[in-house]
Amino acid sequence: MILNGGIYLKVYGYCRISTNKQNIERQERNIKAAFPDAVIIREAYTGAKVEGRKAFENLRSKAECGDTIVFDSVSRMSRNAVEGFKIYKELYERGVELVFLKEPQINTSTYKNAQQQSVAEVNTGDDATDALINAVTQAVSLYVIRLAEKQILLAFEQAEKEVADLHQRTREGIETARLAGKQIGMVQGKKLNVKKAAAAKEAIRKYSKDFDGNLNDKDAIVLVGVARNTYFKYKKELLQELMSE
Repeated sequence: MILNGGIYLKVYGYCRISTNKQNIERQERNIKAAFPDAVIIREAYTGAKVEGRKAFENLRSKAECGDTIVFDSVSRMSRNAVEGFKIYKELYERGVELVFLKEPQINTSTYKNAQQQSVAEVNTGDDATDALINAVTQAVSLYVIRLAEKQILLAFEQAEKEVADLHQRTREGIETARLAGKQIGMVQGKKLNVKKAAAAKEAIRKYSKDFDGNLNDKDAIVLVGVARNTYFKYKKELLQELMSE
């Protein structure tokens, strides 16, 4: 917490993962490295939109003018471009500072600087000249502000696009596997060797929404290529390994 004129300004670090089985420590480390006194707010929630994220909604409502909210990346705030931009503007207008460690170009401090870069009105004594120069400087100032807003929106659009691209690649991968007649699962009674088991576990980590992916179990099984029982056996082992870390 930062003392400013007798008022304590709070610094919050918001960390979000899709499920509570995933590791949230990387986000916490990054935020604490930049803001050691940040109060960490954790949340496990799947979905691109903010609606339903109770911890973030609570933080959003209680943050006061002068407080700071730090995110590891813009995607942790929102992966919906329109919604993310709207919330950004709302918090900014309330005087809440926003910091994105991976996208510092859209921190609210940068946006504030763009708004404050106005040129004092010119007074040459000639009304026509003054009107022309002042109109040009005002247009330039407005352009700088719009450019800053475009950068902010583009950052949220990129976060949204990453999710859309991942879903598209996943659908294409599943369809390719089906068209190629890929065996879904393995022949009953056939055992996997250690190397294949390790590869299967790595694939589960990659595709399952309980780890680093966005797939439900039904679709993940298709891409992993092991029997249903084997899939859930490996998934259980992975969860136990994470809990013991």
